[in-house]
Amino acid sequence: MPISDDLLDAGEALWRAQKTHPFVTELADGTLDEAAFRHWVEQDYRYLLDYARLFAVAGARARDEATMTTLVGIAHDTLAEEMDLHREFAADYGIAREELESVRKAPTCEAYTGFLVRTAYEGSLAEIAAALYPCAQGYLDIAAHAAERATGEHRYTPWLEAYTSDEFRAVVERIRDFVDRCGERSPGEHDAMREAFLTSARLEYRFWEMAYTREGWEVDA
Repeated sequence: MPISDDLLDAGEALWRAQKTHPFVTELADGTLDEAAFRHWVEQDYRYLLDYARLFAVAGARARDEATMTTLVGIAHDTLAEEMDLHREFAADYGIAREELESVRKAPTCEAYTGFLVRTAYEGSLAEIAAALYPCAQGYLDIAAHAAERATGEHRYTPWLEAYTSDEFRAVVERIRDFVDRCGERSPGEHDAMREAFLTSARLEYRFWEMAYTREGWEVDA
């Protein structure tokens, strides 16, 4: 079994929990509070900067040209395309790019990006692959599930279309291939990969909760 399938099996309960989270079900139905979606846009924009950084660091640490090209390419696509999508979402709410860039990370976003960056600099390439996988595969699986649930077009249809598009599916396939190659090259690291994957998957679930509750800092300065 490819390590990517093993990881998904290990995270099955977390995948189910994400698909039934009220943020996801209400987004699918078109009933999600706009304030919750706005909070997601702001926080995910900040998250993606570090997500792209993870790919860039992994690319720099890769030993072969093909892997380096793939990872640096995904980092570029995240910065140039996915973040541009978020800027479009933000514009619909009157949020300028400068405002997005100055948003303070909520506690969950801070925890998630901190984990990713720490893994990038302290973990192995195999652990990095496993840590980044839940975001990519998770968004595809959850968006596909939400799209099946949706009964018609609504304000969040562009989100569903973006994360079920052929272009996004191709990116996820490239990431999945990277994860599987790391699993093949580093059989002794499967336990570490599983732990990194599950940590990210847990934080993915918390990210939906963060957006839905519009989590912030209880005491701020």
